Amino acid sequence: MQKQTDEIASKYLGKKTDGSDFYDPSFIVAIPREENRKQYDIDNKNLPFLGWDIWHAYEFSALTENGLPVTRVLKIKYNCESEFLVESKSLKLYLNSFNMSKFGKNIDECLEFCKGKIEKDLSEKLKTEVQVNFLDNRVERVEIFGNFKNIMKFVDESKLKIENFKEAPEVLRTEELTEEKSYYLTFDSLRSNCRVTHQPDFGDVFIYYKSKKHILEDSLVKYLVSFRSEFHFHEECCEMIYKRLSDILSEGDELLVSALYTRRGGIDICPSRWSKNTNSDKLESLLDITKLARYGIKQ
Repeated sequence: MQKQTDEIASKYLGKKTDGSDFYDPSFIVAIPREENRKQYDIDNKNLPFLGWDIWHAYEFSALTENGLPVTRVLKIKYNCESEFLVESKSLKLYLNSFNMSKFGKNIDECLEFCKGKIEKDLSEKLKTEVQVNFLDNRVERVEIFGNFKNIMKFVDESKLKIENFKEAPEVLRTEELTEEKSYYLTFDSLRSNCRVTHQPDFGDVFIYYKSKKHILEDSLVKYLVSFRSEFHFHEECCEMIYKRLSDILSEGDELLVSALYTRRGGIDICPSRWSKNTNSDKLESLLDITKLARYGIKQ
């Protein structure tokens, strides 16, 4: 199964591809989620979390019928319950195929036509409902995760020794508390690698949990750093982190993991997963396709 997924993903990744300047939905490549989930005992038919994948494509452009360029940021949203995710280079090639295509008599008609085409093409390929929206410079920009604290504020850097750079859940440690406590943590040095090209992907990860168990912050830093030599898609990393933390917390504890990855090739991917008893209000602006949710200078 893993070999099969890698073969699907490598259709364009790591290869010279001329692409097309004219609309071509055949570029879209769908990647099955099930393979990676099986490795981490995540039941694809009974997911232990809720979640969405949010994408921002910063370089979308098309033409009106009279040749006027129309350029926007494209925000894409679809549910983690979908059987497939879209491979990022194939999405870039697909969106680039709009560049010299002419749609509509004016800007509004052009955008409306493109929106319809993209929603239809992605929904059919991923076999799920995909929502898209175009954002311009007037869009509402919302700062998110403002109450999350940098995890390094709780760690004595001089005593921190990190030796594992392949995913190492065994480094995670907890301590028992007398009462539930809420934690809001962010780590700004998440790094993983594309599973096909092995090019690095950087991001900020946000972790909220409420539990009588306290995940020792130095052990959590060690665990997050252990992704540094892992080769996975962004969505897979988010789910892996969620599963490992869920495994060491107690049943019924609240947990949320969100990863805002830095854009690569003009596209960023922002997956979020949370337990079914956790309120997703913290993600409201990120999940709202009419808003541009920002955290720091990487976004």
